[in-house]
Amino acid sequence: MTTATLAPDRSATRRSARGGRRLDRYSGLGLGVAMLWFSLLVLIPLTAVVVTASEGGWGGFWDAVTNEQTAAAIRLTVGTALGVTVVNVVMGTLIAWVLVRDRFFGKRLLEILIDIPFALPTIVAGLVLLSLYGPESPLGIDVHNTRIAVFLAFLFVTLPFIVRTVQPVLAELDREVEEAAASLGASRFTTFRRIILPSLTPAIAAGAALSFARGVSEYGSLVLLSGNLPMRTEVTSVRILSSIENDNLDNASAVAAVLLAISFAVIVILDIIQRRVIRRG
Repeated sequence: MTTATLAPDRSATRRSARGGRRLDRYSGLGLGVAMLWFSLLVLIPLTAVVVTASEGGWGGFWDAVTNEQTAAAIRLTVGTALGVTVVNVVMGTLIAWVLVRDRFFGKRLLEILIDIPFALPTIVAGLVLLSLYGPESPLGIDVHNTRIAVFLAFLFVTLPFIVRTVQPVLAELDREVEEAAASLGASRFTTFRRIILPSLTPAIAAGAALSFARGVSEYGSLVLLSGNLPMRTEVTSVRILSSIENDNLDNASAVAAVLLAISFAVIVILDIIQRRVIRRG
């Protein structure tokens, strides 16, 4: 009598590790509908922008994006969005920490106020910022028509992204692991750096990507506060609108394509960081 040894199905094990399975009829239908919807809303419009930007040839594209005024707008927009994202990573994580780990009077109200930039129309946000930081500021702070105004507008509209991505992850962290680290002699800083921060990094990276993408696309809150001064406070969204109003769709598409490439690169970099942290964890 012989006994058969059942060897594990390596391919099934690999599929299980990847968390995937073969598509059945209904899953395939769902995937097809999802891809069709995604294509209509995202892929086809983005492709149309890239095609329009390339209609004038490489020379026309290069002239459009290296124009002195356009280049200044791109530098201001991307640089400010990156700076605001760094600030949001620090302050957004800090706010999320306070909301999750601390109890204080007015916490419920703060939870609601955090989401105001999500719900408030951007032109209303511009009016609010202008009344507070404009020529008639009750605080005596006038940053109207300066680059600081652009920075403030970006900060206002991107504030909730890091908070709302980090907060639920922080709330789900196991406090017993932190207590165990403390019992073994780890300081609070070491516990945060070695245990808490790696767990929060994927959420921080996701929020940072959203914050950057939101910043480079901002328009409404800047109209009143920044003054849209060429070579000084003009951002790419205003520059694109000006090109469209002047019936220069090729230039507008070229600038949009550059922003698309920059945003895509930033998102890919943050995604790589997120995946490496998850893999190490």
